[in-house]
Amino acid sequence: MKVKSWISIITVFVLILVLALSGCSNSDSQKTGGSTKKDTPKSNDEQEVTINLGFYSGGKSDEKMQALIKKFMTAHPNIKVTSQSAPYGQFYQKLDTQIAAQEAPDVWLSDGVLVMKYAERGAVKDLTEWINRDLNKDDYYGLDFNKDANGKYWAVPQGIQIGVLYYNKDLFDKAHVEYPNENWTWDDLKTAAAKLTLDAGGKNSNESGFKSNNISQFGLTFFSITEGWFSVLKSYGGGVLDESMKKSIIHSDENKKAFEWMVDGMKRGILTDPADLKSFQSPMAVFPSGAAAMRIGIYARVLAANEAGLNYDVTVLPKGPEGKRFAPVISNSWVINSKVSDEKAKAAWEWIKFWATEDEVQKEWAELGEAVPVKKSVANSDVFLKAAGNPANKKAFLDSFEFAGALDTNAVWEEWVAKFNEHAQRAFLGESSIEDSLKGADKDIQKILDEFYKK
Repeated sequence: MKVKSWISIITVFVLILVLALSGCSNSDSQKTGGSTKKDTPKSNDEQEVTINLGFYSGGKSDEKMQALIKKFMTAHPNIKVTSQSAPYGQFYQKLDTQIAAQEAPDVWLSDGVLVMKYAERGAVKDLTEWINRDLNKDDYYGLDFNKDANGKYWAVPQGIQIGVLYYNKDLFDKAHVEYPNENWTWDDLKTAAAKLTLDAGGKNSNESGFKSNNISQFGLTFFSITEGWFSVLKSYGGGVLDESMKKSIIHSDENKKAFEWMVDGMKRGILTDPADLKSFQSPMAVFPSGAAAMRIGIYARVLAANEAGLNYDVTVLPKGPEGKRFAPVISNSWVINSKVSDEKAKAAWEWIKFWATEDEVQKEWAELGEAVPVKKSVANSDVFLKAAGNPANKKAFLDSFEFAGALDTNAVWEEWVAKFNEHAQRAFLGESSIEDSLKGADKDIQKILDEFYKK
């Protein structure tokens, strides 16, 4: 009987203890306004994670990016996004330092020409598996420009820049010259440009007494690899690097012919040479200022042309002597830091998917007018093609994808471009022959390639 009594006493004590603990739990829950469900561990997909997002921006683009970040966090309540941004030059200068110190953002917006630099130096994650799993490649412009020679994908496009021919309709009308069209060759362009080039006295380059050393209006302005010489080289059948991106092919007959076309135009005053460009606030200011009738330009140049109030339009770039055409592409893209944890990498990928797959996100960004939308459904819609303001022929940017290509980008792209420009400038200014400039560029660039790839 005594045993039974003790059992009864212990049972009652346990029941009282359970009720007391239950009461404390309910009381704590009520004080915090929560529920007992909060004590349940989250699944892996719901684990809270914070990622740092880096991007270059300014003004309206920064505001829009912050608004899209808020939308993303609303759709993904378990992912918190912090951000860091700066104007283009400052952003990348700081980023190089951060990468070296292993303090780079978890995901960042890379200039398209720098993706392979980060990839080949081990700074960013291989996204091939995730892209193959989650994205329909046929839905996007620019995706393959982030693919290396081995078929690996390193980034997903954020916005596309692609080159076309801009022309000032008022200057064409005044000179009684027909507008450019898709059938033009580079020689057709030079013929028209000669009529549109005026010296300080108002004479065009075909008239007697024309002074090529005193130009007030150029037929064509171009500069740099992107908006200048690369398109001419490629459409003439030349180029800079072979398919492996590790060997120079500069010293070729095709490149020599392309250079002859460019140097001839500069000597005649039809094309801006490096000395001409120095008289302007920036090389990009020549066309918006009305000092050139045409220019090779990427999509972003519509902003300055529209701000200047130019009456202009665009068409595809001219063909080379054998009918080949080439449009340069810069696929500005999202990359994921290779050093981050799997948890952060997966969260960063959710951000990239949000950007690439959501039509509304693409439409909102397209409204800024800074880039061609990466999603084909949006780029081919009225949101882009019928957007207010010039150019009217926005379809020319989309048509140009048929013959578009990247700028021979690799880990040492910045280094070899700088060296090529040195030699090209000597030829453009008549300081060396075309032959010597191409030989010199070929030798110096191959040295840069070998120093990196043969380590």
